[in-house]
Amino acid sequence: MAKMKAGIIGCGGRGRAHAQGYQASDDVDIIACADPIEGSSNNFAESFDVPNTYQDYREMLDQENLDFVSVCTWIEMHTDMIINAANSGIRAVHAEKPMAPTWGEAKKQYQACLDNNVMITFCHQRRFGAEFVRAKELAHDGTIGDLVRVEAACGNLLDWGTHWFDMFFFYNNDEPVDWVMGQIDSTATHRVFGVPVENCGLSWIRWQNGLEGLLGTGGTGVAGAGNRLIGTHGRIEVHAAGVSLRILARGASDWETVDPQGAVPEGYNDTTLSVLNLIECVKTGEEPELSGRKSLQATELIFATYESSRRRQKINLPLEIEDSPLLSMIESGDAAAPD
Repeated sequence: MAKMKAGIIGCGGRGRAHAQGYQASDDVDIIACADPIEGSSNNFAESFDVPNTYQDYREMLDQENLDFVSVCTWIEMHTDMIINAANSGIRAVHAEKPMAPTWGEAKKQYQACLDNNVMITFCHQRRFGAEFVRAKELAHDGTIGDLVRVEAACGNLLDWGTHWFDMFFFYNNDEPVDWVMGQIDSTATHRVFGVPVENCGLSWIRWQNGLEGLLGTGGTGVAGAGNRLIGTHGRIEVHAAGVSLRILARGASDWETVDPQGAVPEGYNDTTLSVLNLIECVKTGEEPELSGRKSLQATELIFATYESSRRRQKINLPLEIEDSPLLSMIESGDAAAPD
């Protein structure tokens, strides 16, 4: 059986991480890469033994008969690149997160892939991190009783928050959300990878199965842990107190450090595992762990939180807007423009 062919758009650090994933597979060869900076694509090609380089990704899509395309560029570039890739006859897209600057664009990306029978994933790679996988196992095996609440802290809702929103769904077995209520500090904003994000914010989430979630960003970040899983009889913390994973189990008097080794295949980082999972799912037809459907869930929470702040009310899902409320508030003067 002939090997499948991959092309990389964006030859920076994340493009290199995706390339390591393809190189770990016996089923795929990287045959092309594209980057507007010629030196970047040339260095990438030399590092990964890629025969064909392009400055215009559209030329790569036209000239190469690709099966996989990785989109590893800044957020505002994703929509055109993903839609053009989906229309080019490929089998799968693996894109960097977050999906898009607006909710409407995120939906367009996903729809273009559905329309072309293209499998799409976004690199919420922490679903393949050993500490996160073990935390989920512990949350559902009775160690802390029944899982009732998840918490997380990070810098902003869009770029980093997309990971933690996705992990909330991961811990809750991708159950659907009922509603979101949020608030952001609109007195200041700044840019991350070219897109404005809030100074700080809070998002409170209720899932249809009753789980509750809290994400704090910036100066309002939930203190003490990257992720916290609260049960009826204990707690689990990920990236807290200088350790990757610890538990306060039912009946215990103190925290216990947990070694997550063995929770995922060893010898690969989480991004490599995400690429390998996509390749396997293209072969089998199964839904990838990082599917576009799951990514839309996390992305909806970003823009629902912004919408709750704009409307000053609880937002029931599904979210019925197309814009980014934060960008619209900046444009109208209701939120500060980035410095």
